[in-house]
Amino acid sequence: MQGSNIIPALRYRDALAAISWLCESLGFKEHVVFEAEGVVHHAELTHGSGMIMIGSYREGPFDKLTKMPSDVDNYNTQSPYIYVEDLEKHYQNAVKAGAEIVLPLKEEPHGSGYTCRDPEGYLWSFGDFNPWENITNS
Repeated sequence: MQGSNIIPALRYRDALAAISWLCESLGFKEHVVFEAEGVVHHAELTHGSGMIMIGSYREGPFDKLTKMPSDVDNYNTQSPYIYVEDLEKHYQNAVKAGAEIVLPLKEEPHGSGYTCRDPEGYLWSFGDFNPWENITNS
C-alpha cells in the first residue's frame, strides 16, 4: 500500500475554491478532480505521502449527517494534523498566502507546530513531529 490508509474526507460549499486555496496556501497538490458544472463529485489532494478527499456539499444522505464549521460557530469536531519536513517554510508560505493563523508556530516538547483555519472554517494543524518515526515493524 502506498501512503496512509486513513484519508480524511471534507465537504465544502465552494469545493473548487477550497481546492485552489488548499493547494496555493497549504502546499497540497491536485491528484484528481471530478467536477461538472461547478460541483466537485470527488477530488483527491496529496501532501507528501498523505491524502485528503474533497467534495461539494450537496445536501445528500451523507451531508445530512454532518455540519459545516460555519453552521456551528466555526467549531470543529476533528482536524487533520500534517507532518511537514520544513515547518518554518511551510508556516511562512501559509502566512504569506493569508491563512488565518489561529495558533501560531510554537515549539512544544514533542516538536513544533501551528494551526490555521481555511476559508470555510476547517482547522488544519501542521508540525515537524512525525509520529511514524516512533513505530517499529514487528
